[in-house]
Amino acid sequence: MRTELRIHARAGALPHIHATGGLAARRTGPETVHLIGTAATPLGGDELDIAIVVEPGARLLVRSVAATIALPGRVTLRSWARWRFEIGGELDFDPEPTVVAGGAEHESRTSVAIADGARVRLRERVQIGRTGEEFGWWGGELVADIGDLPLLRHRLELGADSVIDDRLAAPRALESELRYPDGRPADTTGLTASLLPLAAGGTLFTRTSATLAIA
Repeated sequence: MRTELRIHARAGALPHIHATGGLAARRTGPETVHLIGTAATPLGGDELDIAIVVEPGARLLVRSVAATIALPGRVTLRSWARWRFEIGGELDFDPEPTVVAGGAEHESRTSVAIADGARVRLRERVQIGRTGEEFGWWGGELVADIGDLPLLRHRLELGADSVIDDRLAAPRALESELRYPDGRPADTTGLTASLLPLAAGGTLFTRTSATLAIA
């Protein structure tokens, strides 16, 4: 299945939404949109293409009503999601986690184009396996730019066959948050979490663990 979702926020207007496939969105407030699954997706072989535009002067909060469950398909294990963000105003993106079920593989590619004066909070949470499941794979790539200036190039993998896989101690959960602008100093005192300032401004927070914290 191929899913396409477009969300466009303009100053002084309700967000415009266009959706086809297994993912939709609903306006739940003047500046808030909730993502809603309308079919079992992503299954192995599925492709999700999501684009979110926030024009200058607009503010958009994006949440979801439930976690996303990536499941293996009959023919292929892997599904793909492509997220594209064009931010001229303010975006607060914080959906429920993606859970990669046992045996499934899911790859996410995210690109963020930030205009001068824009504000972004982009949070992603991933869990490998449901209760009692340890096997699955997730790969995530995040590319962010401020105009023509590179802000971040980041890639992580979790789960079976990843470069950090270890039966005894490998993490199976990830929390990642990009904030721009953000002037907090570096904090790398923890063994599993770090807050890193970015050279062009903003910060990247990353935490890995066995399971996601309830939040």
